[in-house]
Amino acid sequence: MSGFSITEPSNRMKWIAGVLVVAYALITIMPLLWIIATGFKSPSDSIAYPPKVMFQPTLEGYVNLFTTQTRITPDMQDTLQPPQTWYEEIVRDKGMVIAGPSRFGQRFLNSVIIGFGSTFFSVFLGTLAAYAFSRFKVPIKDDLLFFILSTRMMPPIAVAIPIFLMFRQLGLSDTHLGMILLYTAVNLSLSVWLLKGFIDEIPLEYEEAALIDGYTRFQAFYKVVLPQAATGIASTAIFCLIFAWNEYAFAVLLTSGTAQTAPPFIPTIIGVGGQDWPAVAAGATIFLMPVMIFTILLRKHLLRGITFGAVRK
Repeated sequence: MSGFSITEPSNRMKWIAGVLVVAYALITIMPLLWIIATGFKSPSDSIAYPPKVMFQPTLEGYVNLFTTQTRITPDMQDTLQPPQTWYEEIVRDKGMVIAGPSRFGQRFLNSVIIGFGSTFFSVFLGTLAAYAFSRFKVPIKDDLLFFILSTRMMPPIAVAIPIFLMFRQLGLSDTHLGMILLYTAVNLSLSVWLLKGFIDEIPLEYEEAALIDGYTRFQAFYKVVLPQAATGIASTAIFCLIFAWNEYAFAVLLTSGTAQTAPPFIPTIIGVGGQDWPAVAAGATIFLMPVMIFTILLRKHLLRGITFGAVRK
């Protein structure tokens, strides 16, 4: 019986594969680049047809995003002092003055608090639950794991009305605590299942050796299991943060002011005469940054997690 041999791809095949990868990357990143570019366009350039690829960049969209503006008459403008800053000059050129800061900063801060807060609790509780399912004889373990997984089988909006009524009764509507608890509950099933797979791959002999050396169960978990599961924890944290950061339906239904996050707020940005697309694009660009930075910082763990790079026996 002849054996199988693995042949090295030819230079032509490598070149074709490289071209396909680059083309795919350009196609997928094009919408993101267009959003970023729109943030630096003027309102007229952002809605020009055909769309403008070459344009005069301006920071008007970012100024409109972070400020509330009021229109003044030419007579009133003549009585004002000259603009003191570059952004005041941009506003004055439109015949307006800055009345104060916009609500975007607070909405962005709400996203940070709720997104990272729920991610922390999802990963923390998920790690403990996954360790228990992996290492201990839990009664009806398979049924419990299936029940946890079943919470992801229906779209979250399907339970929106019961959650809305429950939050109203408990006084959790439009609160940071309510949204953190909700996103934690939704992400917990994903966290448990992902982390259980990683912890299952960590050899039990490591913990047994630590226990023989005099470690307590908690010390063995903290000093042996957690460092080995760091890859899975980082990967799980990224997926949990992406869901909590981008979630829209619950944020629209359960928040209106105090705890409203950025996703429901950005589409409501209105400029003079209609939607202020440069400000919307600027808000979307800034909103992308925390998750992008978080993912880049943990990219090595994410790649290892996707390829399941935990410790193997």
